[in-house]
Amino acid sequence: MSDTPQTSGTQKIQKTDAEWRELLTPEQYHVMREKGTERAFTGVLTNNHADGMYHCGACDAPLFTSETKFDSGCGWPSFYAPIDSKAVDSHEDNSFGMHRVEVTCARCGAHLGHVFPDGPKPTGERFCINSASLAFEGK
Repeated sequence: MSDTPQTSGTQKIQKTDAEWRELLTPEQYHVMREKGTERAFTGVLTNNHADGMYHCGACDAPLFTSETKFDSGCGWPSFYAPIDSKAVDSHEDNSFGMHRVEVTCARCGAHLGHVFPDGPKPTGERFCINSASLAFEGK
């Protein structure tokens, strides 16, 4: 990972609810701050196949690369690994009567999506991430 940005040691970002509302679109705010989700197959990055970097839509922290993106058929952008193990945090999520693992941006705490143990090799993980939580920077 010689030319890959690292996230370890990055200072945490904290903003008030009003600051987040001013910074984000209503959809981004709902997804990233209220733990919402966009409807399957509606996100602008679901079918993005360009080479580049996926950043947090709230704080611009690097999260995933196009090299780890794959088509899972689930309706949301899917990745088998984050750019760095410290880029995202995971939390138990028992909402809606289901047991899942929520994924948030380690830098700003924005809700990104969920991680499941049914992804491809080499990790076997599927990070199912809302397009509204991401910003894409092509190479």
